[in-house]
Amino acid sequence: MAPREAMSLKGHTQRRPSARWEGLLAGLAIAGILALLLVPPHGLLDKADQAAFAVCHRIPERTFTMAGRALPLCARCSGTYLGALAGLAVLAMRGRGRASRLPEPKYLAVFGVFLAAWALDGLNSFLTFFPGVPHLYEPHNLLRLVTGILEGLAIAALLLPAFNLALWPELAPSPSIGCWQDIAWMLIGGALVAGVVASGLPFLLYPLAILSGLAVVLMLGTVNSIFVLLVLRRNNPMTGWKQAVPPLLLGLALAMFELTAVGMARAALEAWLGPPWS
Repeated sequence: MAPREAMSLKGHTQRRPSARWEGLLAGLAIAGILALLLVPPHGLLDKADQAAFAVCHRIPERTFTMAGRALPLCARCSGTYLGALAGLAVLAMRGRGRASRLPEPKYLAVFGVFLAAWALDGLNSFLTFFPGVPHLYEPHNLLRLVTGILEGLAIAALLLPAFNLALWPELAPSPSIGCWQDIAWMLIGGALVAGVVASGLPFLLYPLAILSGLAVVLMLGTVNSIFVLLVLRRNNPMTGWKQAVPPLLLGLALAMFELTAVGMARAALEAWLGPPWS
C-alpha cells in the first residue's frame, strides 16, 4: 500500500470513532430536550414561566404585565435577558458575529458604567425590602428594565468573543465592539426592547413571554456550551458547524435540565418556607 493511501486510511479510521461519539452525543442531547419539552406544563406561557422561575424572583409588583398576565421575568431580568439577545442580534447585523476578541479598554469602560448602573439600581431596590433602611431613590420598574438592558448589552459584548474562541480554533482577531457606532446601535436595540416591554400592549404577551423563556435557556445554554467545547476541543478541534452541533445541543440540554432542577428545588423550598418576600 502506498504511504499516502496508508495515511489516508489511518486518518479515516481515527475519525470514525469521533463521528460515532458525536452522533451519540447529539442523540442523547436531543432525547433529553424532547423529554423536557413533553413533560408538564404543556402551555407555551407556562413553559416560559417554568424557565424563568429558576433564575428570577418574579415578584408581582416588580414585573410588567400584559393582557392581565405577568411576564415570565421581572422588569430587571426581562431587561437583562432580552437586552443580551438584542445586543447579540445587533452585533451579528453589524458583522461582528465571528468576533474573537474583547472590546478595547475605552469600550470596556462604557460597559463597566452599564454594569455599575445595573448594580447601583439593584442595590437601591434591594434595600427597600427592609423597612426603615435608607435608600437613594424610589425604585421604578422602568428604571429596573433600563438598567437590566444595559447589563444585557454588556453581557452580549463579552459573551460573543468567549463563545467564538471556544467554538472555533482559528479566527481573525476582530473585537466584538470595533467602533462607537456599534455601541450606539446596541443602545438603539436596547431602547427598542424597553419600548416593547414597557408598552403593555396585550398582543405582545405571547411573543415576549416565549422570547423571554427562550432567552433564559439560550443564555445558559451558551455558557454551558463554552465549557463543553473547551473540554471536547482538547483532542478534537471544531472545523465546521456540523461538528459543532453535538456540543451545542449538549449545552442546551444541560441548560434545560439545570433550570428544571433549580426550579424544582425552589418550588420545594417555597412550599416548605413560603416565598421569601411574603
